Amino acid sequence: MIAHESAHLHVTGEALYTDDLVQRYPGILHAWPVTAPHAHARVLSLDVAPALLEPGVVATLTAADVPGEGNSGANRHDEPLFPDEVTHHSQAVAWVLAESLESARLGAARVAVEYEPLAPVLTIEDAIAQQSFHSGPFQIRRGDAATALSESPHRIAGQLFIGGQEHFYLETQCAISRLDETGDMIVDSSTQHPTETQEIVARALGIARNRVTVQCLRMGGAFGGKEVQANPWAAIAALGTWKTKRPVRVRLPRHLDIALTGKRHPFLAKFEAGFDNEGILRGVDLQLYSDGGWSLDLSDPVLWRALFHCDNAYLIPTLNASGWVCKTHKTSQTAFRGFGGPQGMIVIEDILDRIARSLGLPPHLVRERNFYREGDTTHYGMPVKDVGRITRIWNELKQSSDFDTRLTAVRAFNAASPHTKRGIAITPAKFGISFTATFFNQAGALVLMYRDGSVQVNHGGTEMGQGLNTKIRQIAAKSLGVPLESVRTMPTRTDKVPNTSPTAASAGTDLNGAAVLDACRQIQARLVPVAAELLGCDPANVRFDNGRVWNGDLGNIEIAKVLDAAYRNRIPLFARGYYRTPDIHFDPKTATGKPFHYFAYGAAVCEVEVDGFTGEHRTLRADLLQDVGDSFSPLVDLGQVEGGFMQGVGWLTVEELLWDSQGRVATSGASTYKLPSWPEMPEVFRVDFLQRATEPGVVFGSKAVGEPPFMLAFAVREALRAAVAAFAPDGKPAAPVVLDSPATPERIYWALERARS
Repeated sequence: MIAHESAHLHVTGEALYTDDLVQRYPGILHAWPVTAPHAHARVLSLDVAPALLEPGVVATLTAADVPGEGNSGANRHDEPLFPDEVTHHSQAVAWVLAESLESARLGAARVAVEYEPLAPVLTIEDAIAQQSFHSGPFQIRRGDAATALSESPHRIAGQLFIGGQEHFYLETQCAISRLDETGDMIVDSSTQHPTETQEIVARALGIARNRVTVQCLRMGGAFGGKEVQANPWAAIAALGTWKTKRPVRVRLPRHLDIALTGKRHPFLAKFEAGFDNEGILRGVDLQLYSDGGWSLDLSDPVLWRALFHCDNAYLIPTLNASGWVCKTHKTSQTAFRGFGGPQGMIVIEDILDRIARSLGLPPHLVRERNFYREGDTTHYGMPVKDVGRITRIWNELKQSSDFDTRLTAVRAFNAASPHTKRGIAITPAKFGISFTATFFNQAGALVLMYRDGSVQVNHGGTEMGQGLNTKIRQIAAKSLGVPLESVRTMPTRTDKVPNTSPTAASAGTDLNGAAVLDACRQIQARLVPVAAELLGCDPANVRFDNGRVWNGDLGNIEIAKVLDAAYRNRIPLFARGYYRTPDIHFDPKTATGKPFHYFAYGAAVCEVEVDGFTGEHRTLRADLLQDVGDSFSPLVDLGQVEGGFMQGVGWLTVEELLWDSQGRVATSGASTYKLPSWPEMPEVFRVDFLQRATEPGVVFGSKAVGEPPFMLAFAVREALRAAVAAFAPDGKPAAPVVLDSPATPERIYWALERARS
């Protein structure tokens, strides 16, 4: 078992993050925003001169200080750095730079701004009523859903509100900028996408991208929140440096980070489903509305992924699915672990539970009957490869979790307990792996091998605690045949690997690992003839292992001797690797294609207990079975499964985002925004990996594991719905158990009150 490559640095506090670099730059200036007290308003006048009267204030930043384009919108260029019209509460209209953060804050308070308040749009329902949309409708159609619905023996209709989620990464947004000896820009940024940060900084300064270098040491968490939303803070820092010629630091304290940055998209789903007497789906009509906030950001691809994943693991024979991105005057919602997939998948789980209870059937049986089978394709035309893994995972987990016996025990407990009820549920997950923007499915690497056998690896991925660099080191060490301690992964820099993709979509290892593997194989191919000559053997017999080069089992020499000989023969000991995911494509006009390289599968069994007086619940036990292919870093993968599941539990049960009537985020810190902690942990928590699960066509047969476990938390929500249903007379509620997310104690209480009546 190999631990995380920075585990020791993390626990000792020696790991460096962006803000830790402040001490390296004497004379650094600190930035603070001038924030608007309205969710929607027109800026009538702006006077920053009073800020300069505050002791310690050095400069201010307004639109007049932008030599290039004052807009950080990555796609639609709809995110002005200095807006004339305020479009969300606390939006920055100017910045103040000072010798200390406190001086900058006090200087910002002196800035005089006159606003004309305008009516804000604050909810999805208001946006629908006012036809306030960024984009849509996006549509995926399969067959004639309207006819299938009209001819179905049974039909249900309903809607579901799905709440957002705050990233709450431990390290808030941060960037530090400075000029190098040539007068060009260097930016240290806590970013998942250094190349895009480089692009936005260059755009703001009006200079070529080769004059901007962006570096990311590591991030203290990101979860998608630093994929595009790290860009404006880097741009502000760079503008400050460009104006003052001094290093500038932008770091958002927690309350500003929550007020200024996007969250997981809240969704409103409206649906109608037709089914037969066995609970098998005939057709579904689905409308998804996401709350995109004030700018487009990544809302379009988030909505597309929600539409792609509205089937989860189930065949929907006919489907009419539509989606809209609502424009509201709130923070611009952005990427978050799962990237819209969870919002789409939860709807079909909700539908199947309603179908089961309307027919008096066990929900797990209805789910099983609707699974994809061999030869099936998705609603966008992609074959469901390895579909047998769904059934295999399902059956193995039911057995290992003793599901049937426990279901009987839960029913017996509920019959004897009038005020406390239990629920148990099993749910599957099928998650597509690849960027849905096809061009992002590429990666580069630069591997440098030194004559002493040590290795430096540069790649385009960023480390945010997920263990990417741990896996990259393992790939390089195994490929080159050197000890793990001989491999060093370098900070991600745009001057080492250009035009990189973001570290997102669970594809960090698949893409960057394959690029590193390509580079290592190039180097080793050059070394084989050299080693064969030194060993006096056929090149086919040469083997590299643990820092030595072998002639089969007959003899060996140190790899350093081979490297020195190669150097003296003018053979390059470095290589650039490249990888592009094969055979993926998608046509948004026809909504068909193969947008994913493969699917990651999993399932969970969860058992909960609900207090009928308060709606409080506890998770008694969770059994998870995840398909990770052939894991070559089990400790890292285990951490991802456990962490992803618990983050999903937080989203579905305790993490509630609230905005007040003025459009201000009311849940602005850990005191008002509840995060999952020890009480939310399952009392019994079991995680296993599917065995004999090699995935062909990926590095060492190992599958992505960053996002798929997040959706295993559905089992907790469905277990809660089962417990709520048990409060009804005879355990059979007269109406569907409607439980919007998150399932807070208040929502659970009112749901069980409806069930009782």
